[in-house]
Amino acid sequence: MPKYRQLLLTILLCGIGLTATAAEPTEAEVRKVDLGARKITLKHGEIKNLEMPPMTMVFQVPDPALLGGIKTGDKVRFTAEKVNGAYTVLTLEPAK
Repeated sequence: MPKYRQLLLTILLCGIGLTATAAEPTEAEVRKVDLGARKITLKHGEIKNLEMPPMTMVFQVPDPALLGGIKTGDKVRFTAEKVNGAYTVLTLEPAK
């Protein structure tokens, strides 16, 4: 049974990666960074893949390395998905 669990986990993680790649990046302004809690507050435009209108909200960040060098007031581009019921930033980069 453990082999099946590992295979299922691999398939699920690959699916999450494919979705993140397919998601169109959204422009945002950083309102707050909470490294300890792995959260970021973004004032963002429409997030099409989540069918979400523009607003300001808090997102989970699974990898705190994504927050390195990001500070309040920065303009960024990001992708997000709903992971285990929480809106989660999967990619984050300074806007060009």
